[in-house]
Amino acid sequence: MRHLLTVAAGLAVLAVSACSAPTPPRSAANPSATPTGPATLPAPTGPHPVGTTALYLKDTSRPDPWNLDAKARELKVTLWYPTKQKDGQRAPYMTPKESELLLKGKRSAGVPDDTLSKTRTNAIKDAEPAGRKLPLVVLSPGFTNPMSTLTSLAEELASRGYMVAGIDHTYESYATTLAGGRVAECLACDSDTDTGFGTGVVAGRAADVSFVLDRLPSQWQDSDVIDRSRIAMVGQSMGGASALAAMVTDSRVRAGIDMDGTTYARIPKSGFSRPFMFLGSAEHVTGGRDTSWDRDWKLLTGWKRWLVVTGAEHSSFTDAPLLAGALGIKPAYGLLPAARAAELTRTYVAAFLDQHLKSRRQPLLDQPSSRYPEVKFCPGACGQS
Repeated sequence: MRHLLTVAAGLAVLAVSACSAPTPPRSAANPSATPTGPATLPAPTGPHPVGTTALYLKDTSRPDPWNLDAKARELKVTLWYPTKQKDGQRAPYMTPKESELLLKGKRSAGVPDDTLSKTRTNAIKDAEPAGRKLPLVVLSPGFTNPMSTLTSLAEELASRGYMVAGIDHTYESYATTLAGGRVAECLACDSDTDTGFGTGVVAGRAADVSFVLDRLPSQWQDSDVIDRSRIAMVGQSMGGASALAAMVTDSRVRAGIDMDGTTYARIPKSGFSRPFMFLGSAEHVTGGRDTSWDRDWKLLTGWKRWLVVTGAEHSSFTDAPLLAGALGIKPAYGLLPAARAAELTRTYVAAFLDQHLKSRRQPLLDQPSSRYPEVKFCPGACGQS
């Protein structure tokens, strides 16, 4: 299982690894800079203000795969959605305790424990949803990362008229706050070198997704705004691998995107025809250490794209680059700037969803664009046959 790269070669505190490899000391990664104060996520570009709320669900049909004392699987699901409300309390990025545990888990040094809890978001807490029959996008984060690290993408999609459900896969990140304020830490982190670990994780996450799709209508009072016939899934790293796994096992998920994640679920040899897109770094290009995309590409028989972003690192598809300044991390020379990484991620993910959930053809997905020269289409431009 490959060790995943850190953003800017120095954002060790937020880079995610499929195997949670030991993080090098900051001094060995990249020189630190003076912290710039609390990070502010970029404003969404869609026409709608964004609301958000959290749900706490319990699946009593199965025990938790990581906590042997838990007879049921508990999940936190964060919802983002369009709203008409323009003013109100902005939702916290994470709690001080979550910030503390995440920074400790990522082996950050010299950063105040509550730094990440001060990040400024754009979504209004518990605002009333607006719209009808909104397409649903399920989001899944990388291993060891909480769902909050995909907040910028979630807010952008909600502003464009999507219902977004982000799943915190309990015990697979350094901190997940559950019902009643209980905080679950990362029990899975001690198992990440076990044989078959990745396969087991994505199978468990696929079960999480199916459970959330089953229960969301009855557990959220405003669920009538969701169009359950238009569902897609997007994830980063292990979350991206889980998108493919969920699609293979649950036909309700009509389309999916894997952002820079090694895949583990096996596609049927007869092929898989639902739309799917790989969006990632050069790590997955033929000749790199990860050959899973090349293997799966051959079995995708429907609409498909494989996009490589020049200059991207593994964490470029998360909020990590946007938080570097607040953490006093000096970006490495020559890598994709944080604002540009966020723009590219938002633009291409939204284009895919607009095409496959809203039936709006997106020429951006048909060929390279002079506006986004960093994005290469594979095969061909990336060397595959």
